[in-house]
Amino acid sequence: MSSTSAPAGGAAPPAAGRRTAWAEGLDELRAAATTEPGRLRVIGAVLALLVVLFGAVTAWQVADRAAAADDVVERSQPLSADAASIYRSLADADTTAAAGFLAGAKESRATRDRYAADISTASALLVKAAAHNSGPAGGAQIAKLNSGLPRYTGLVETARTNNRQGLPLGGAYLRYANEQMRTELLPAARALYDAETDRLAADYGAAGARPWYAMAAGVVALGALGWAQRRHYRRTNRVFNRGLLAATAASLVLLVWLVAGHTVARRGLTGSYEHGARSLRVLNEARIDALQARGDENLTLVARGAVLTHGQQDFYEAGFRSRMADLTGGGGPGAAPAKSRLGAALTLADDEAGRRPVRAALTGVRQWQARHGEARTADEKGDYAQALAKVIGTAASTGQSFDRVSAGLQQALVHEQAEFRSAADAGRRALDGLVVGAGLLAASAAVGAVLGIGRRLAEYR
Repeated sequence: MSSTSAPAGGAAPPAAGRRTAWAEGLDELRAAATTEPGRLRVIGAVLALLVVLFGAVTAWQVADRAAAADDVVERSQPLSADAASIYRSLADADTTAAAGFLAGAKESRATRDRYAADISTASALLVKAAAHNSGPAGGAQIAKLNSGLPRYTGLVETARTNNRQGLPLGGAYLRYANEQMRTELLPAARALYDAETDRLAADYGAAGARPWYAMAAGVVALGALGWAQRRHYRRTNRVFNRGLLAATAASLVLLVWLVAGHTVARRGLTGSYEHGARSLRVLNEARIDALQARGDENLTLVARGAVLTHGQQDFYEAGFRSRMADLTGGGGPGAAPAKSRLGAALTLADDEAGRRPVRAALTGVRQWQARHGEARTADEKGDYAQALAKVIGTAASTGQSFDRVSAGLQQALVHEQAEFRSAADAGRRALDGLVVGAGLLAASAAVGAVLGIGRRLAEYR
């Protein structure tokens, strides 16, 4: 007797050379692939898989780009516009506060209402921005604005109270309020605007990205279908296989639809950026420059030379000249140079309806500069009353010129906003139905491929 015992539990070890079910299954597939019916089944499965993959990748990439296009129109561009409105409202509030201070006891109800409306608008838009903000950078700026705005309004009210009582301390409070606006609030508002503009650019990039994976999958699927039909022709001398032909047609329609739809969408979105979003950015910056120039002009009379630059020039007068140079490029009475805000706005406007209000704003700026020169001459001669009338008076004043500039820029903003919306909507409409169409066409192509191969298999039964 042998001394070798069986394993515990009575289980016999696997016999030498015994193979697993997986290996046997592979052998069966290889054996089947050596026959024509087996090869046809493999070809049919691969064709169906490729067209279904084409449809799935197309639906995924188109849905992703359609969502990004929706974000451009419905989220990021409106939030960018709101951030610009916060900036404009704060700058206008500062300008209006200085104008009301100069008027003193004669400050009009309209001026007080305008200041209150600016503060209310900025506060409401900050609440909206906080609700929709998605980044830490924007959140930090919103927090800074929310904490600084009450301090600013308190300083303005203190300045008004002292001014009504005829106390010179009011001017100091107003200059301090302006300093806080200039060094804290407006930089925070600008940073928020830049953050929202960066998010808009990111959404534009996502919406306009080419669907390379989907197009590659379409080319591969069409190539495989073409190869299968050529193989069918060489083996049977039959020119057409209806199922494979239908699958090829459905796949080709989907690929053409994908390329054409994305091209039209990309063109519309690019147009909305070049002639909408970019124009809006330049116009917003031009309007902010005009507002800050107006505030500097008012504060020149409030401070009366009490605040100087390191070069011993009037701080606010230097600020006014800098803003005007940004607006016009410092040129003469002709058209604005291309490097100026208004010159860039004229270049970006793609029709006369967009250029006309910008030209009106430019004419207003030239007039404003001339009247400002007259006011400065009167002030330097010691005629403060005449200088004040030239700045805040009702006849031939710089205030009238500023209103003309502001009205022109506002009209241009409304026009460019409509241009943006029209082009962006046209772009995103080009993708309508493509996700559902991709699924239906891919399913049709898969069915056609299976039926076409099935027709050949029937000949072997």
